[in-house]
Amino acid sequence: MAELILKSGNDRSVLRRHPWIFAGSVDRLEGRARPGDTVLVQDSRGKPLARAAWSPESQIRARVWSFDPDQSIDHAFIKRAVATSVARRAAHPWLAGQEGVRLIHGESDGLPGVIADRYGAVVVVQLTSAGADKWRDAIVAGLVQATGCSAVYERSDSDVRKLEGLGPVTGLAYGELPEGGLTIVENGVRMEVDVVGGHKTGFYLDQRENRHLTGQLAAGRDVLNCFCYTGGFSLQALAGGARSVISIDSSGPALAAAARNLALNPQLDASRAEWREDDVFQALRSLKAEGRKFDMIILDPPKFAPSAAHAERAARAYKDINLLGLRLLNPGGILMTYSCSGGIGLEMFQKIVASAASDVGVEARIIHRLSAAPDHPIGLAVPEGEYLKGLACQV
Repeated sequence: MAELILKSGNDRSVLRRHPWIFAGSVDRLEGRARPGDTVLVQDSRGKPLARAAWSPESQIRARVWSFDPDQSIDHAFIKRAVATSVARRAAHPWLAGQEGVRLIHGESDGLPGVIADRYGAVVVVQLTSAGADKWRDAIVAGLVQATGCSAVYERSDSDVRKLEGLGPVTGLAYGELPEGGLTIVENGVRMEVDVVGGHKTGFYLDQRENRHLTGQLAAGRDVLNCFCYTGGFSLQALAGGARSVISIDSSGPALAAAARNLALNPQLDASRAEWREDDVFQALRSLKAEGRKFDMIILDPPKFAPSAAHAERAARAYKDINLLGLRLLNPGGILMTYSCSGGIGLEMFQKIVASAASDVGVEARIIHRLSAAPDHPIGLAVPEGEYLKGLACQV
């Protein structure tokens, strides 16, 4: 096994159990290692610290599998880690009965670069690191064994794989997808899941509890859902008794999927729903010019800041969209605003929204802090994992 020697004083993050070892912390690699191979991490004095997956193409040169330097990293280790992660979800009372659940959440579950989402009897896996890519067969076998699923579909097509020197990999890894498409029921609402061509693994499971809260707050309100994608927030608002819901997205195919989702739920009053294909920034300006007002506005934009380097430009975009939204709220209205940008921290995001409220001239208070669902845990030693943050503010 090759040995990864850290520079003097660069072992502190490993000792704090942070799983990422950056290129600037590495003194040298003794021995030969191919991408994804396991290396023994040592401090500058040669003390063993951990076993990690080597990734020479990435600025994150190694990702720790185990902080026990004597732990063997083999098929059995990977399958045990998969089974443990699946068992955590099975034991969580909030996830009982949910047909869509994240089973593995990367570093937070001790499996760096591994994402796995279950939709009914189908599991979708996404591998984003060289180490995860190397152990593909063990990961798939572990998922089949731990879940009894009928199919595992791989969606390793994220752009982050390029940083690892990896190309895209998609397709069936086990079994067959069900004929006629795949749907799940989330909090009483049926939704399509496009595991082949949809965003991420086919659905945004991280917003599950926030969609449920939307339904609880929407009763009797006129709702505006911006960046609505396939209508998850919109349908939960209708299920919760919203008086009307206008949903805006720039993607025609996404809106077509949203309309199909509405049709899957005959218990919802379709006459209360309106779908608009438009640029959200421009649509909000048009609604302001029309004198429209709403009692709830949902802002769930795409990632504006993929890294801290983009934070300043992204902050302007987040402020603009919140300015536009706040101007359309009735007194007593609720703004549910989100950022999924890792480069924008929670404190910065709150300051952005507060600045927007000040510029609009409204007083607002936070009634809920919003985050990813509990099947998307955040490792205490890995604060970077807290990518999704949100605020429910009442004006």
